[in-house]
Amino acid sequence: MIDLHAAAAVELSHEPVAADQVVEGAPTTGYTALGEFAGQEYGVWEMSVGAMSDVEEDELFIVISGTGELQLEGGESRTLVAGVVGRLEAGQRTVWTVTSTLRKVYVS
Repeated sequence: MIDLHAAAAVELSHEPVAADQVVEGAPTTGYTALGEFAGQEYGVWEMSVGAMSDVEEDELFIVISGTGELQLEGGESRTLVAGVVGRLEAGQRTVWTVTSTLRKVYVS
């Protein structure tokens, strides 16, 4: 069996970000799990324009569309554009600032 998904075309249902996580604007997020690989979930996640704080899980991701910035609490920040590959560690506190709806494929 070959398990293929058109990640850019997967339909996602968005929900408002919890008020205690909103940093700026009125961002929404949506995601869908697509399956499992080596005991890890993989799927597609998307965030609309705005900024939100989060506490991360162990994750590898690839941005497939949109733009933004990912900042570690009290530390470095990185620009997010299509093609960027990122690695997050469980417990990291982050702020996601999205300037154009951002979509990523994740393994977590």
